[in-house]
Amino acid sequence: MTTRSEQLRDDFELVTDVPASYLPLGEGRYAPTIHVQGAWRDDEQHMAPVGGLIAHAIERHEPRHGMQLARVSYDILGVMPARPSTIEVRTLRPGRTIELVEATMSVEDRPVVRARAWRLATGDTSSVADLELKPMPGPDEFPAWTGMKVWPGGYIRSLDLRSDPARRPGRSRVWLRSPNTLVAGEQVAPTAAFLAYADTANGVAVRVSPGQWAFPNVDLTIHLLREPVPGWVGLDTRVSFGDNGIGLTSSVLHDVQGPVGTVEQILTIRPLPGA
Repeated sequence: MTTRSEQLRDDFELVTDVPASYLPLGEGRYAPTIHVQGAWRDDEQHMAPVGGLIAHAIERHEPRHGMQLARVSYDILGVMPARPSTIEVRTLRPGRTIELVEATMSVEDRPVVRARAWRLATGDTSSVADLELKPMPGPDEFPAWTGMKVWPGGYIRSLDLRSDPARRPGRSRVWLRSPNTLVAGEQVAPTAAFLAYADTANGVAVRVSPGQWAFPNVDLTIHLLREPVPGWVGLDTRVSFGDNGIGLTSSVLHDVQGPVGTVEQILTIRPLPGA
């Protein structure tokens, strides 16, 4: 009997000649391209562009001037097949200065990611502004890096990377970008375009070989102090493994102007069969 996973692999095919992560199909539906292909399986979507696409849908939902996406928390409900995906967004808690929005991405009528986002009103607080988040050297100060070749998949192959030579297992500082847009033919807000790289944090400072151990994250929580500027995305990352099968990846997000916010990912750790 053919399993659902085997059936997905049998008819798996992605567009390879479009410089974008997704093709819009209308009515909240998007088709992934090869630039979305996952790292753990070649028939799934990588969470990084998925996170950006969901943020894109949230940004387009009932936008209001003076409101900023300040937190997005994604729960990954299972494998995200590389198939046309539908995103539905609704406002859970409307408000003049604070509002809560929920987005659900489904593939073949099955929810695969659910996200909740807080939008906060912005205002002038420059007289008290200060940061405890430390800046890191810019992308021009780090050499090109090919260390992500330990990961397969079209998403990883699409990246241009710079890395701190002082990196070590569990600790790294990396800059990344891609020549591809997030959605072909659609204007994408800077925050959504930026968040399309945040989930990469779990792969830039690996503690063990991904060919011997699985350590996928089941969530992705991002807090933003301000709207990022387009271009390079910086990840100042620490990875911790407990002795109980649970790990944590923590990163400070940067753009070329400095720290932007933070990323947290909780991991489930297990040895791969036959490794």
